[in-house]
Amino acid sequence: MNIVLLEPEIPQNAGNIARTCAVTNSTLHLIKPLGFSVDDKYLKRAGLDYWHYLDIRYYENWQDFLEKNKGAKIFMATTKSKQLYTEVKYEKDDYIMFGKESAGIPEEILLENKENCVRIPMYGDTRSLNLSNSVAIIIYEALRQQDFNNLTLEGQLHRYKW
Repeated sequence: MNIVLLEPEIPQNAGNIARTCAVTNSTLHLIKPLGFSVDDKYLKRAGLDYWHYLDIRYYENWQDFLEKNKGAKIFMATTKSKQLYTEVKYEKDDYIMFGKESAGIPEEILLENKENCVRIPMYGDTRSLNLSNSVAIIIYEALRQQDFNNLTLEGQLHRYKW
């Protein structure tokens, strides 16, 4: 799976998302401009010691991303969609894109991809979930649909056995 962050602004969110990508064996795609340095201590701290597990790719802008990922099936997470994230079928090489924290994905991009826009249901007039929480919710639904695609399904105790 592939997680795409379009112009992310908050290093702690990006770090949490990087950790989620590491534990789900998902590639993280970051589209500039970024609201932080990739050397940011908050970014590194949020990702803890998982950076060596991460496949991360950088792009100069949205066009650069499209040119380097021709033919990619991209689902776009937005609060503006009528389609729920559970109503689509995810495949192992799909991309799930999230916009920047302050504005989401630009509406021009959403309109060009309206059949692939998805949303997480929320109560009333609440605005949105935290970006890293949204990524986790949707990526795990996508992986659930694929029987968790080679993820470890059994946990082990440290000092005892089940």
